[in-house]
Amino acid sequence: MSKKLMCMLGLLATLLMVGCKESKQQVVAELIPTDYVDPWIGTGGHGHVFLGASVPWGMVQLGPTSVTTGWDWCSGYHVSDSTVIGFSHTHLSGTGIGDLLDITVMPVTGEVTYARGNHDDPQSGLWSYSRRSVEQVEPGYYSTHLERYGIDVELTTTSRIGYHKYTFPEGSEERAIVFDLENGGNWDKATEGYIIMVNDTQLEGYRYSTGWAKDQKVYFAVELSQPIEDLTVITDGQPREKDGRGKVVYGRIDLDSKLDREVMMKVALSPTSIEGAWKNMEAEQKGWQFDEVRAEAKQLWNQELSKVKIESHLPDVMKIFYTGLYHTMIAPSLFSDVDGSYYGADQKVHEKADFTNYTIFSLWDTYRAAHPLMTLIHPEMMPDIVATMMAIYEEQGELPIWHLVGNETYTMVGAPGIPVLADAILKGYVTDKEKAYEALKASAMVPKRGQEYRIQYGYIPYDSMLESVAYDLEYALADWSVAMVAQALGHEEDYTYFLKRSKSYHYHYDPVTRFMRGVDQKGNFNPDFNPLASTHRNDDYCEGNAWQYTFLVPHDVKGLVECFGSEEQFLSKLDSLFILPSVIEGDDVSPDISGLIGQFAHGNEPSHHILYMYSMLGKQSKAAPLLRQVMTELYHADYDGLSGNEDAGQMSAWYILSALGFYQMEPCGGRYYFGTPMVDSAELQVRDGLFKIKVLDNSSENIYIQSIRFNGEPMNERYITFEQIAKGGNLEIQMGHTPHDW
Repeated sequence: MSKKLMCMLGLLATLLMVGCKESKQQVVAELIPTDYVDPWIGTGGHGHVFLGASVPWGMVQLGPTSVTTGWDWCSGYHVSDSTVIGFSHTHLSGTGIGDLLDITVMPVTGEVTYARGNHDDPQSGLWSYSRRSVEQVEPGYYSTHLERYGIDVELTTTSRIGYHKYTFPEGSEERAIVFDLENGGNWDKATEGYIIMVNDTQLEGYRYSTGWAKDQKVYFAVELSQPIEDLTVITDGQPREKDGRGKVVYGRIDLDSKLDREVMMKVALSPTSIEGAWKNMEAEQKGWQFDEVRAEAKQLWNQELSKVKIESHLPDVMKIFYTGLYHTMIAPSLFSDVDGSYYGADQKVHEKADFTNYTIFSLWDTYRAAHPLMTLIHPEMMPDIVATMMAIYEEQGELPIWHLVGNETYTMVGAPGIPVLADAILKGYVTDKEKAYEALKASAMVPKRGQEYRIQYGYIPYDSMLESVAYDLEYALADWSVAMVAQALGHEEDYTYFLKRSKSYHYHYDPVTRFMRGVDQKGNFNPDFNPLASTHRNDDYCEGNAWQYTFLVPHDVKGLVECFGSEEQFLSKLDSLFILPSVIEGDDVSPDISGLIGQFAHGNEPSHHILYMYSMLGKQSKAAPLLRQVMTELYHADYDGLSGNEDAGQMSAWYILSALGFYQMEPCGGRYYFGTPMVDSAELQVRDGLFKIKVLDNSSENIYIQSIRFNGEPMNERYITFEQIAKGGNLEIQMGHTPHDW
């Protein structure tokens, strides 16, 4: 072979190698997370997820609202129903109660009736069918076609502004846009509305309402791309020109049918005032560059979703994972103006706060996984989350329980704000730890919602209040969280007090039946007992039965094991949970008890830690097959893809952490116990850099962890700590088909 030919071949080989390398780099670079997000997941079944346009943590969540109301329409949308009464600017995602759906807007043609309407009469109210064949949604964007009016609708958002683009049909007359300030979400009811025309392209107003949150206020500012030909405000059934105020308010904006049939509109929101809405409009508006706003919204989603980059040989894992991650970033949502002003828990406006205020704290759900996930991948948000919780404490005298748009709803049992703040303190996200500890201690001592009985008896008697076992067990784990912070800060007396109180579950444990049971004021167990039974909000448990609640002691597994007499007996009881018939008995069973494997109910949060009890006790071989079963059978890449309500991100956060291979089982403190990873590799942007996970020989058969190395060194612990993850490093997990414990 000649030297010239050898040189040519060598050059060709080099070019091929470079080309392959560039091709591989190009493939990695084109791994765009939003390509794997399917916002339809959870819009069927009982997922209750929001469908529409938003940016991460945005105040504006803009999407369709249906004629139908009820439990499966808590978000305003369900895939089984293609009716639309309008496009609302606020939504809840995955909750079990419906509210918000404020400032609903509907483009129309011709005369309409100013009411919600009903399915039986297609010409009633404002509603129209949405053409499902063209309905499109992606992170930051939604579009559909309204059959009744022939109008194409496109929506996108910034944090505080909803952008609308309406394309009216060719030759249409009597084009109009209707603002519906009457209809909100399910249990929400308007108390006062106001609309006024500012000039020929602008209007403003507000909507006050009561519902799940008793005192709601939303202010708005509107700008159109075309002149307003006329504004008619219908207040309590009476039409008025240019402005109007009343209990039931609609505003009809008539447009010139001779102008461009494409009309754009911007709607800015504020929780404080109309002036605040205009400030938000000025700060965030992008002119009429709808496509630019849409692109920026998508870029923001990719930026946030890229904080966790995974690889999997299973396409559905990629889709479920990134859709789940997307769902964890809808709530909490922004609840302050661009200058920091917000509407507080004291129902007062707090001007120009030095932090960003948030709302929608579904803490009974999210303290378990959504907040522990946030502490890992969103460290920049933690100061504002902590400041919001502290502000709520100062304004209402206790930490939030289920906080919604400046209102404490007192929904669900226990004191779930305590473990969230305690976790933030222990992970180093709180500057003034003593002040935060004061909030923990004060909230744990508020003598109401059952705490007064714990202070008096040491537990909550079932003859004093309903759901006594559920309340007491949740308070116990909150007390343990207070104790852990007290110990860290050197408050030994408090540590001893709250640690003792965290063991109140002992009062409820019946050594004969081996279940947690209701106990009366004299210490006698409730004779009306069936471990399979659950009566919705009318027994000793909350959205569960004795089988699920017997294991609600994530803070003291060792102490719970001692109740059973031995680890062997405890594990035998735990094994039984998964092999019993999946039947919940009772006349009024909560629909939240779902996703059943035996009596284990993954569709509701009290069960979320249970599988990791095996891991804590060194029985990963028992945890692995059940974890894989949950991740493959109870999460799907389709409409009914969740086993229960999304619950403001909790259901998805459980999957995200579990798919990565670990889960924070204890209420706070940052010990993430190993399970069985679904991903092949992952890269997390954490506090101090990158945390990389490499899973070797992962497959549907190789579900058992054989060994773990961290930064090249063997790991013998059953968990990895928050600090180890937050500092960054390399975690290597060797999988195999042989059951293995350590």
